[in-house]
Amino acid sequence: MKTEPIAVLGAGVMGVGITTLLAGHGLPVRLVDNDPAKLAQAPGRIRRELRMAQLMGVLPPGREEGEVSLHGDLSAVRGARVVIEAITEDADLKTAVLADVSALVPPATALVSNTSSIPIDELADAVRHPADLIGTHFMNPPALIGTTEVIRGVRTGEATLEAVRGLLREVGRRPVVVRDAPGFVTSRLLHPMINDAARVVQEGTASAEDVDALMQGCLGHPTGPLRTADLIGIDNLVDSLWVLLKRTGDEGCRPCDLLLQKVADGHHGRKTGQGFYEYEESTR
Repeated sequence: MKTEPIAVLGAGVMGVGITTLLAGHGLPVRLVDNDPAKLAQAPGRIRRELRMAQLMGVLPPGREEGEVSLHGDLSAVRGARVVIEAITEDADLKTAVLADVSALVPPATALVSNTSSIPIDELADAVRHPADLIGTHFMNPPALIGTTEVIRGVRTGEATLEAVRGLLREVGRRPVVVRDAPGFVTSRLLHPMINDAARVVQEGTASAEDVDALMQGCLGHPTGPLRTADLIGIDNLVDSLWVLLKRTGDEGCRPCDLLLQKVADGHHGRKTGQGFYEYEESTR
């Protein structure tokens, strides 16, 4: 196993989750964020997620955890064998960060954008070597979900694809490679469905609990679409729906009023303690 660190950009829900997965499989990680408060909270959150993964039996038994170092400056990407960008689902922010990263690392360093909806080829214009850029869509929480969607952009090189496949296999994930498109496969199918489920609640047809109970009991959805929305983060879900609407023209992707109201009220799901359901402890 290679010992060069993996750089993860963003200490939000997904950045911490990806860091937990990597560290739990013994890989050294540099976690980078320009928000000191997020960095300060990250070690405790990583410890809690590692404990949960250990209790669930999804980490290699007896393996020493990889060292996680915290960095407030993007220069920490230097020397990383792979850089995983996991910041806010905003194309402008992602392109700005990826442009800065590509100026700091040598050619042939795999650059990964973790995104739920933004086409990779849109982001590739920002980097010096588009062949080095690829997408992933880790599901939350990454340490508990064994399959990862991998998005190969039009300009993604074979060496980049193999580097990311290899990394995912190192940490016990099954990579499924798909072609580049808005929302790829998982978000293109799941997010409009969640939007419809929220619309059913908005129209008074059923409660959130009943929608989820029916989807679980009758159709085999493991958690129900609205519990899934709380896990994704309703703010992130709405961002993804706007991306899909803009890039596909599908009106089914226009966020319904109930989702927009929850975002406006700060009820973003598990991470804030309230979404479609209430939670005792938020992840913030």
